[in-house]
Amino acid sequence: MKLKSLLLRYYPPGIMLEYEKGGELKTKSIDLLELSPSTDVNTLVGEIQKVEPLITASRTKQVRLLVQRLQEKLRQHCDHNFYLFKVLRAHILPLTNVALNKAGSCFITGSYDRTCKVWDTASGEELHTLEGHRNVVYAIAFNNPYGDKIATGSFDKTCKLWSAETGKCYHTFRGHTAEIVCLSFNPQSTVVATGSMDTTAKLWDIQSGEEVVTLTGHLAEIISLSFDTSGDRIITGSFDHTVVVWDASTGRKVHTLIGHCAEISSALFSWDCSLILTGSMDKTCMLWDATSGKCVATLTGHDDEILDSCFDYTGKLIATASADGTARVYNATTRKCITKLEGHEGEISKISFNPQGNRLLTGSSDKTARIWDVQTGQCLQVLEGHTDEIFSCAFNYKGNIVITGSKDNSCRIWR
Repeated sequence: MKLKSLLLRYYPPGIMLEYEKGGELKTKSIDLLELSPSTDVNTLVGEIQKVEPLITASRTKQVRLLVQRLQEKLRQHCDHNFYLFKVLRAHILPLTNVALNKAGSCFITGSYDRTCKVWDTASGEELHTLEGHRNVVYAIAFNNPYGDKIATGSFDKTCKLWSAETGKCYHTFRGHTAEIVCLSFNPQSTVVATGSMDTTAKLWDIQSGEEVVTLTGHLAEIISLSFDTSGDRIITGSFDHTVVVWDASTGRKVHTLIGHCAEISSALFSWDCSLILTGSMDKTCMLWDATSGKCVATLTGHDDEILDSCFDYTGKLIATASADGTARVYNATTRKCITKLEGHEGEISKISFNPQGNRLLTGSSDKTARIWDVQTGQCLQVLEGHTDEIFSCAFNYKGNIVITGSKDNSCRIWR
């Protein structure tokens, strides 16, 4: 094994190693999730060298500088004030979802008008209209971190793979017998997974366009799916009240997470893949040990259905959004509620942390999105202007741009 290069990863803090093994270029990461501005750099570098043989003595100085740069980044707490930059009359019918590429240079919008559009973030110009679906384009994603491909999942029962650069359609994945409502690329960008109202999920090979495996076992619609950080496992959340963990290469069921008493709304892994977070219409979120499949905590407090939930990048905090019009932040270790975010006048359907983990973004049926202070629960900004409910909202990777998508057929860029 020969180390070729070291790369910084700001969110979550880490160092990426590019190395050669048997003539092949491979990558692995050193995750520094516990890093803080006060961490002793020399001690940390010594610990890294003990466990990572690729980091030899000759690399000590370089690693020390990388860690110091990560610490500097952590000191720059994001206190960005957002202003409306552009209103894009994006579609002739309501938007379903918005998604950004990792660089934040462009984003995509899906719509009931059967198209997906690609936009330039800096100018607000439309770059491509991805046409070909015969029904609502509901689920959309970039193959981040690469960002050169886009997947669209539709109520026409197909998923299409497109070039982000040219707008050309590479493949149409056919096989589902009902609407596709969720999709995700694996981190290596070799596979795209689709979840459908037909109770199955399917994994598709990006190169060949062939179906790799079908995940069967749920008794009702699959409405949420996501890969773990390594791409080895995938989880599916269903209206049958369960979440299933699958082996992504074989399609074998690893665990069935049983405990919720209503439909699942979200299911995802923490960054280090040790925990799984599930949100449900039963008004609770549950935390599960990803290795054993056992429930380790039930997060209560909401008075209505949980519509969305997420971890911050480090997996230390959890946020929940509810139909009761409030959001909550929990400590993932103590499982205690830290803050309650109150102010929306309608249900909150979307919630996400900024990459720095000190701000939350919420989108609501009250036609506004809001920016919140994670620690105090104070509302810092109300992003107003949409004339109908906000279905989708997202931060870019740097946390200094927000995109909102609404039922009013428009999306807005805030920066």
